[in-house]
Amino acid sequence: MRLPNGLQATENCQTCDLHSEDFFCRLSPEASQALESIKLTNIYPKGAVLFFEEQSPRGVFMLCRGRVKLSVCSADGKMLILRIAEPGELLGLSAVVSDRLYKATAETLETCQVNFIRKEDFLSFLREHGEACFRVAQHLSQNYHTAYVQIRSLGLSHSALEKLARLLLDWCRGNGTQTEQGIRLKLGLTHEEIAKMIGTSRETVSRLFSELKGREAIHLKGSTLIIRDTAALEAITN
Repeated sequence: MRLPNGLQATENCQTCDLHSEDFFCRLSPEASQALESIKLTNIYPKGAVLFFEEQSPRGVFMLCRGRVKLSVCSADGKMLILRIAEPGELLGLSAVVSDRLYKATAETLETCQVNFIRKEDFLSFLREHGEACFRVAQHLSQNYHTAYVQIRSLGLSHSALEKLARLLLDWCRGNGTQTEQGIRLKLGLTHEEIAKMIGTSRETVSRLFSELKGREAIHLKGSTLIIRDTAALEAITN
């Protein structure tokens, strides 16, 4: 099904072209059929909230296409963006498995295709299919590793410039496309949002981008960011 915005939505996992080891794509035919019977495919526009921090878990959200911002907010309204979820992730998984409240707010950064599975149906599915439990364990382990890396980066970095350099290098490894000019990234976040990821101000992020451009380490045009000199960024983090 092709939507007006050009997104090609796939409702049947068996015919999906997004097969990934991170997803429930490699399940046995029996488990795949069972999963197909309990999921509901939805298309969300940019800015849609899948769930809120401290909300009771309704189910898990399988991100097929698009990106989702995960954030937390303090009592005085200060926001911290934890990370950007990419296709292949199960959002709300920890809350559903542990029967605790969602610990972050999930908001779409662009048009997204998401498969939703109700909490009760998902837990029943896990009880009946051991191979799916293994996939869940892999997801939870990966989430733990991601949190560890993020805390280490924020806690041990000596400056905002080092935090930004680490963030850009992480994006290069995860989403970068190698070109003749360097590694190309789609910068879907504003300077304000990047600031909320590394715990600084928008003005500081803008100044740091200008500094990196002056060093010819990066080139920024619109939402396209070219990392010209990864060695320069790595030197900042060492």
